[in-house]
Formats: sequence, C-alpha cells, structure tokens
Amino acid sequence: MSTRWRNHLLLLLVTTLAVLATLAWQRWTAAPIAEARQQWQERQWLAVLPPGSYDNRPLAAALSLEHPTLAHSRLLAGYRASLAGNPVAILLHSRCQGYGGPIDLAIAIDRQGRLIGVQVLAQQESPGLGDQLVNPAVHWLEQFIGQTRTQDWALKRDHGAFDQLAGATVTSRAVIDALQDALRYFDEHRPALLGEVAP
Repeated sequence: MSTRWRNHLLLLLVTTLAVLATLAWQRWTAAPIAEARQQWQERQWLAVLPPGSYDNRPLAAALSLEHPTLAHSRLLAGYRASLAGNPVAILLHSRCQGYGGPIDLAIAIDRQGRLIGVQVLAQQESPGLGDQLVNPAVHWLEQFIGQTRTQDWALKRDHGAFDQLAGATVTSRAVIDALQDALRYFDEHRPALLGEVAP
C-alpha cells in the first residue's frame, strides 16, 4: 500500500472518530441542556406568581382554552396554580402584535380577577424604544399589577390612567390591549379556568 493511500485512510479514520466523538458528546449533553432550558423557562414563567402562593407544578398540565383568539391578542396556553388543592391563580400565555413583531407575555391573574404578574417572554421591539418592556430599570409593566378588567385601561395620552413607554405608543397599546383581553377572558371563563362547576 502506498504512502498516499495510507495517508487517505488515516485521514478518513481521524475524521470518522471526530464525527463519532461529536455525536457522542451531543447525545451525552442533550438531556442536561434540555432540562436546563426547561428549568429556565419554568423560572421565567413562574416569576409572575408571588413566592409561596402555590404548591403545585402549574406548567405540568395545560388547560384547554376555548376560543383563544381575542380582540387584540391570542392565548397560546393556560395553566392553573393551586395551593393545598385550591386554585389561586391562572397563568396565560398571550401573544399580541407589537411594532416590531409578536410580543409574548406570561400573565398571572388571581381568582378574584386581579392582575398579579406579567412578564415578557419574547419580543422583537425597536432597541431603545419598545424593548424597554424588558428593561428591569424601567418597571413599566408594574403599573398594571392589581388592576382588574373594570378599570380604565387607556394611556394617559388617550385620557386614560397609564403611562406609555417613551416613544413606543404602538408597543404600549399592544401590551395594554393584551392584558385587558386576558382579564376579560378570565372573567368570561372563570369557572372553567379555575376548575369550578359553573352555576
């Protein structure tokens, strides 16, 4: 066998071993990476619930949502948080259309119909403007905590109660409309969402 063929075979062997080692590494690390991703998503989702307010795993089983397309948004999923077997809150995954693309929100509503938490899960808004939604220094979303469906949900510029994100009217209105949609949906589907028997 010539030196040239030996070099080709050696190169083929080294390449095959490298590919096999890469595949083995991916297979070995895939489960821990998937588990870490799921834990991160759960922490992000469950951050909308007050600590100690629930003792179940809310994200373990999705609720069936009837008519999830709402006036200004769409509900992608719903979950129930409970404490000692009693429902305490509903988590809704809402998607609305912002200025730069879809905005995904995790929305928590207590059993009385008050907004107790909201978190941006994904957004594509303009840097420095609409993306202030996720800026921890801005705290814009906190002004909605404790609100119910019956309260005034307009921006101050529209003679309402809420501040808007500076320079991001479209984003501000989209989020306000999605939150109001979620609260309205909760009010209209309360027994089913809480697992209670309708009167």
